[in-house]
Amino acid sequence: MTSSTGRSAARKPVKLSRTSPPTDLSLIEWQRGLRRQFGREQSFLLENLGADPFFSEFKVTNPATKSSYRVAVRGLGPGGNFCSCPDYATNELGTCKHLEFTLAQLERKRGAKAAFARGYQPPFSELYLRNQGRRSVHFRAGTDCPANVRKAAAQLFDLERDGLMAEEGLEQLDAFIALVSKSGHELRAYDDALDFVAGRRDAERRASKLARLFPRGAADPKLHRLLKTALYPYQAEGALFAVRAGRALIGDDMGLGKTIQAIAATEILARHFGVSRVLVICPTSLKYQWQSEMERFSGRKGNRGARVISGGRSQRQKDYLEDDFCKITNYEKLQPDLDLIGAWSPELVIVDEAQRVKNWNTIAARALKRIDSPYAIVLTGTPLENKLEELVSIVQFVDQHRLGPTWKLLNEHQVKDETGRVTGYRDLGRIGETLAPIMIRRRKSEVLRQLPDRTDQNVLIPMTGPQMDLHRENADAVAKIVQRWRKTKFLSDKDQRRLACALQNMRMSCNSTYLLDQESDHGLKSDELAALLDQLLAAPDAKAVIFSQWTRTHDIVIRRLEARGIGYVSFHGGISSEKRPELVQRFRDDPTCRVFLSTDAGSTGLNLQHASTLVNMDLPWNPAVLEQRIARVHRLGQARPVQIVNFVAKGTIEEGMLSVLAFKRSLAEGILDGGSNEVSLGGSRLTRFMKDVESVTGSMGSGEVVTAAEEAGQVDGAGDAGPAKDGAAAASAAQAGERTSAAQDVGATDPWQALVQMGAQLVGSIVAANGDGATGHPWIERDPTTGGHNLKIPLPPPETARRLADMLGALAATLRGGTA
Repeated sequence: MTSSTGRSAARKPVKLSRTSPPTDLSLIEWQRGLRRQFGREQSFLLENLGADPFFSEFKVTNPATKSSYRVAVRGLGPGGNFCSCPDYATNELGTCKHLEFTLAQLERKRGAKAAFARGYQPPFSELYLRNQGRRSVHFRAGTDCPANVRKAAAQLFDLERDGLMAEEGLEQLDAFIALVSKSGHELRAYDDALDFVAGRRDAERRASKLARLFPRGAADPKLHRLLKTALYPYQAEGALFAVRAGRALIGDDMGLGKTIQAIAATEILARHFGVSRVLVICPTSLKYQWQSEMERFSGRKGNRGARVISGGRSQRQKDYLEDDFCKITNYEKLQPDLDLIGAWSPELVIVDEAQRVKNWNTIAARALKRIDSPYAIVLTGTPLENKLEELVSIVQFVDQHRLGPTWKLLNEHQVKDETGRVTGYRDLGRIGETLAPIMIRRRKSEVLRQLPDRTDQNVLIPMTGPQMDLHRENADAVAKIVQRWRKTKFLSDKDQRRLACALQNMRMSCNSTYLLDQESDHGLKSDELAALLDQLLAAPDAKAVIFSQWTRTHDIVIRRLEARGIGYVSFHGGISSEKRPELVQRFRDDPTCRVFLSTDAGSTGLNLQHASTLVNMDLPWNPAVLEQRIARVHRLGQARPVQIVNFVAKGTIEEGMLSVLAFKRSLAEGILDGGSNEVSLGGSRLTRFMKDVESVTGSMGSGEVVTAAEEAGQVDGAGDAGPAKDGAAAASAAQAGERTSAAQDVGATDPWQALVQMGAQLVGSIVAANGDGATGHPWIERDPTTGGHNLKIPLPPPETARRLADMLGALAATLRGGTA
């Protein structure tokens, strides 16, 4: 076939393979040839936006996807043309399928050969960006360009090399543009070229301002007064790095505080660089955790704090219209909310747990790359897990040009066997050097001396619909017993047993529905644990201890461990005393045994210092039991900093335990932590216990219920090793989750339909309030004091409400006229 720089073909081109280059073409020629081949096969729509039939701007539309791109044609060869598509921006080939399609169409037109031979000769001059090999700014003089402008251009641009701008040209560019304007000559400076120049200037100014603000760098005292807690030196360094880069990847090991570094960087950008709109994108299970830590560390509250985006489409529309400093959403909501995010126009986007989106060709990943913001911070403890392509995709969001085109990167670093199968990677150190300006990564071993000997973290996990149904059912039972005690100040032994059972069920439902029905497995804690272990166990010598009061929690965790090939031991009260030392020894000495699962049977008398991470799947009622668990790992002789992670179900009894216990020692510690099967309290002991119960259940807070679709679609399938979800229950949960927003979403075009639907839902909710459906209906709220039910009706959008009022008013007027 002909060279890609020549357009006429003496014979029909040979069909190129998309997987392996032909021996007679270079890699670049092959990639350009593929785009030419693919472009000629398309049935795009072409619209000329200018006056010239050939050297003009065109709109290329894909009728299948409805996507359109702007194409500028300046010649047949690569480099001088332009397309607004992502491939052209990053492939360094100077062409793309849209350009090749356009050129193929133009070549068929009468006069094309003569026009392209004559070349592009506009009267105006141009300042444009070339993307061939690397991005560079160029000047093209028009036929009417005055002599003084040409002379000035010769000082700033290398006119012998296609008008390439000199490296020092950034500082003189404004003066040159002013000179051209003063001369009256037309200079067309294109957006991509101006954006490139502006980005370079912003980076220089940002670095200069940071040097003035924090002259001592990470050791500057002002940095340590930035948040409500002190930063460790490496955290201060990470925050400064992220601000200096503008768009950065923080890839520190798990447990080094990537979140607090992002919040510190956010505060610097807000206070000194005018950032006022921050979007945090994270897994569903971490949204409330981000809200809590943003408020805790920055002190921002109210509409200047952080808002979790949740609910139906109408509710999310309202949330995005609020003037918040920070909004927190999850990956699954990106695609449906792209228009809302674009209208809100975030200035800083923080992407947490980016490694969870391993396949960056998913809907959520593609939507993420369409979010535009001046600043971005991506957080991941494992930037490269299995394939080099995963790192490429993450970096593309931070800086789409940093690693160059994927075809080139993979060719340089992949190792393949004779069949073309990828067997490994080479020269990865060079990739690290390339990423150094935008990526900072520290391992625990590097900052060991800076770390505290123990850190505690409460991770708020949202509940699923089936979980919350069980939790509410038992909470209603607790509320009735509490109400009875309030009236009589007495509880029978039977009521005390019922109360203990309901409280226990509430706590068990926080882990998974499996603990109560032994069939379904609705719950996000075990999936969140699996994702945490994926990060933690990436270090070859890392081990973890996981505590849960219930062995059924072990069952669902074990399924995930076995699916990942992670070795473990399970320690519980059913293990004989003779076998217990063997389990501890295996955990200590076997490098393949990475996890020690334990009930509170192992909370005393064991030395588990071989681990430096302890995860509490559930919180014991008694603070002493919690400290006994922690003492198995955090004890004299532990050489590494210890990280304690407590999983807490949002809006449940567990959250109430956090806020009230502070952890108060309960008189009923044996009862509620499984120490006794018999319950009989009286006098002041019962009074104090019931006050504890009232306090805990009355301060549970509120939280978003994860829909069935989100539960099943946890990013990257963290829970794919668990048992199949109960389809009927999942569908029911999804339906219940959507009912709340039904009246808000319906009726945009037919208000009568909205009125009828709202009426039907109102009647249905009243019926439910008096039946068994009260605990699951989203419009019904339970009063934690009285146990009674209240009706909460969502209102339709203002426009729908106005139209309903107008129509009802007109109907009333007609009826009055008919009876007059």
